[in-house]
Amino acid sequence: MVFLGSAGSADEALDLVLDVRPDVVFLEIEPEEPENGLSLALISEWYRYLVQVPQVIVTTKNDTLCLQAFKYGVFDYFTHPVTTSELRKTLLRLEKTMGYTLRQSAAVPVTPVATPVVPSHAAAPTVSKTEIVPPVALEEATTEGDEAIENETLEATEVLPEEAPEEADTTEEPSVTVAVNPATAVEVNTPQPLVICVKSYGDYRYIDADEICYLQADNNSTDIHLNTGEMITAFKTLKHFEGVLQAPFIRIHNSYIVNTKYIGRIHTGNSVCHLKNSTVKLPFSKSYKDNIDLIINQIASGNYLEI
Repeated sequence: MVFLGSAGSADEALDLVLDVRPDVVFLEIEPEEPENGLSLALISEWYRYLVQVPQVIVTTKNDTLCLQAFKYGVFDYFTHPVTTSELRKTLLRLEKTMGYTLRQSAAVPVTPVATPVVPSHAAAPTVSKTEIVPPVALEEATTEGDEAIENETLEATEVLPEEAPEEADTTEEPSVTVAVNPATAVEVNTPQPLVICVKSYGDYRYIDADEICYLQADNNSTDIHLNTGEMITAFKTLKHFEGVLQAPFIRIHNSYIVNTKYIGRIHTGNSVCHLKNSTVKLPFSKSYKDNIDLIINQIASGNYLEI
């Protein structure tokens, strides 16, 4: 992990994230000086401008805003003080979610850096996706990578101990030295799509999450509506699904969770969402208006043209 910067106000934080494009942001939502404007609303601003919004880890004094934070799609929620164990578990989950490892190979000498922000792998195209190099080491890593391509002597995924570079002088700025052939580096497999199993008396029904259009509460059970028009009943409450499903699923009503990929129209005047290629209209309530705003910002952050 490499530190890219910090900000003390909402305006600075917006500008910093748009400038350095980090993979991870630690966001304090209850700062000591409230007038600085740091809050969950910053996430909506990032969705307005970025195609790929960084993973957000909230840090705050208590868990009062925990539910609201997860509605904004944050990756994790820390209350002060943060323990090493909590941070380690979160970083391991980040590795799985982001599709590459945040840790260097044991054969590569690394100078530890305590950091609140992780750089985007897109900022270093000459380095394998399995490696993260701080800006101060990019030139050196690129040179080594070029030499590796010419000589074809380096392995794609590891550095032998006898070939490892000498340890850096501790008086210099911390850096990571890597020797990876970028032309043959092995990509880490991307996470598998989510499969939901609806189990009832020995009957296992497997559903691809991408096939779910929306979920509807029915007392203590939930009706799962698929893009084929089929409906499957699961004997869990809608609140249970709200807690276990992540984006693109978001709750818009006491009775509905919608897969935002299937939203074709949002009519704020009538408070309804229309589904694509369907006559289905899902109502949304005022208490979930923030979630509707988040959906609108997410759609606008992609390949988008407003007429």
